[in-house]
Amino acid sequence: MKMKIAVLTGGGDCPGLNGAIKWVTKSALDSKLAAGRSVSFEVVGIVEGWKGIIEVNPEDEKSCARYIKHLDEEIVRTWDRYGGTNLGTSRTNPFNPKNDRSEKLIQNIKKLGIDAIVAIGGEDTLGVAYKLHKLGIKTVGIPKTIDMDLAGTEYSLGFDTAVNIIMEEIDRLRTTAGSHGRIFVVETMGRHAGWLALRGGECSGAYIVLIPEYPFDMDKVCELLRERKGREINYSIIVVAEGATLAGKQEFIKNTQIDDFGHVSVGGVASFVASEIEKKTGLESRHISLSHLQRGGTPSAHDRLMARWFGIAAVDLIVKEDFGRMVTLERGDIGTAPLAGVTKQLRLVDVEKYYDTERYNGRRTIF
Repeated sequence: MKMKIAVLTGGGDCPGLNGAIKWVTKSALDSKLAAGRSVSFEVVGIVEGWKGIIEVNPEDEKSCARYIKHLDEEIVRTWDRYGGTNLGTSRTNPFNPKNDRSEKLIQNIKKLGIDAIVAIGGEDTLGVAYKLHKLGIKTVGIPKTIDMDLAGTEYSLGFDTAVNIIMEEIDRLRTTAGSHGRIFVVETMGRHAGWLALRGGECSGAYIVLIPEYPFDMDKVCELLRERKGREINYSIIVVAEGATLAGKQEFIKNTQIDDFGHVSVGGVASFVASEIEKKTGLESRHISLSHLQRGGTPSAHDRLMARWFGIAAVDLIVKEDFGRMVTLERGDIGTAPLAGVTKQLRLVDVEKYYDTERYNGRRTIF
């Protein structure tokens, strides 16, 4: 029996996606593994995520060439060395109530002869995979989000590289901050979860870290800065997640435009914090948003390794016909979890375990 596997990437890009595609392909087509299987595979890549399957015309050769890419071991040989996604991505939601295109999606999957889909993405992309699974389409998921907020797994592709970028950029900011004796407020990604801000802040030695899971008090931030002035050095670094909020207030909205999954664009909290610091303390402050820099560059060693493990595990799930599941990392081991759980809750920072609410930073005790 031969199966056609389609692999796609959805949502925001990040380092590690190409590695996952590579190892799905290599694992599926490995000749030594094939000898012990009751099924053989063909692998294709879908261009631009769910949008590609919706937009393709299965009866049109040019359309298929545009959206469906044949993958083999030679084609993907070097892909794990590069960031981004060579297949392209989109934030298309086939189940958007305002423009439901799920019927066309399912029709095209069948017309293209796709037997199983490996979806690499976050909550939204894997949410679509779960809905398809419930409708009888064979899907498995690979976790990808630099926010690392997917439930059921301790790691998501892209996180380690993004933390390294945050650390490196803050290292660079220190030279100008120190030269001018300024406060620098650095905004990271993290709509609901503060993992990037917290781990990036801890790695870079930031003085204050503000996360969505614990609303902050601006007077407390200023008090901490006054306490430090003249005690150690003449500047400070503050890291703030884009979704961090003032106590009793809503998140800061960049604009009111809503994407296909119903999300508004958040951001601007760093600008607010820097401005308030100057008003309340007189300390010269600047702000910077790292924005898409966090998604760029080549994958770290850890993201390359996790992409390999996740890609191999995804094919194992298909061989076992264990569909409707996502590959995971749990206590250092590869496992699986139902896709259903990914859409029900997010993996947020455990404030009591990891966050010092007095210092507005990572805890300084372990046990």
